[in-house]
Amino acid sequence: MKGIDLASIKIEGEQLYIKKIMVSEITERVMDWFNDEQLMKYYTNSRRQITKESLLSAIEDGEKKGNQFTFGIYHTGDNVLIGTLKLGPINFNHKTSDLVALIGDRNYLGKGLAPIAIAIGNNLAFDIFDIRKLYGGMYESNVPSIKAYLRAGWLVEARLKGQYLVDGIAEDRIEVACFNPKYFSEDFIQKIKNNQSLYYTI
Repeated sequence: MKGIDLASIKIEGEQLYIKKIMVSEITERVMDWFNDEQLMKYYTNSRRQITKESLLSAIEDGEKKGNQFTFGIYHTGDNVLIGTLKLGPINFNHKTSDLVALIGDRNYLGKGLAPIAIAIGNNLAFDIFDIRKLYGGMYESNVPSIKAYLRAGWLVEARLKGQYLVDGIAEDRIEVACFNPKYFSEDFIQKIKNNQSLYYTI
C-alpha cells in the first residue's frame, strides 16, 4: 500500500506487540503451527496444507499486490514470536478487510492473549490502513474464536445457515465485524450490538 512503510510499523498492547514478520523468522518452529491439526482445524476453509513455500508466496504476493499483509505477534516479556496476524485481503473501494489472528505457540495458549492480538489488529486496520469495517466469519462450533473476537470489540452481525459441511453435517457460519468509529456513529454500532442475540448467544 502506497505511503505506508511496513517495516516501521510496531503497535504495542498489553503483553503483546505486532510488527512486520521477517522471512528469516518463518522457521521450522513456526511452520509447526501450520502443521498442527488442532490449531488449523478452523484456520482455513480450503483445508489445504500450508507449506513454507506457500506461506512465503502468499506473504510476498499480498505485499506485491498491496492488499494483504502479515505481521508477527510477539510477547512483550519474552520478545518471542508467538503467532501471526493477517490483514486482508483489503477492498480499497469499500475500505473493508478481513483480519485473522493466530496464537501458534502452545506455551501461550489459554492465557487470554488472542483478544489482545485482535484488538491490536483493530488499531492497525483503523489507525494506519484507514479501514472502515473489519469482517470475518467462523464455524459456530469454534466458540473460543468467537469469544476472542467479541472480547476484542467485534460484534455478531449475522448467521449464515448451513454454510459449512462438517463430516456430512451442515454447520452455520457466525459473521462478526468491527466498525471504525471514525466512519460509523455510536447509534449505528449500538443497533448492531442490540441485535447480536438474534444471531448468536454465548
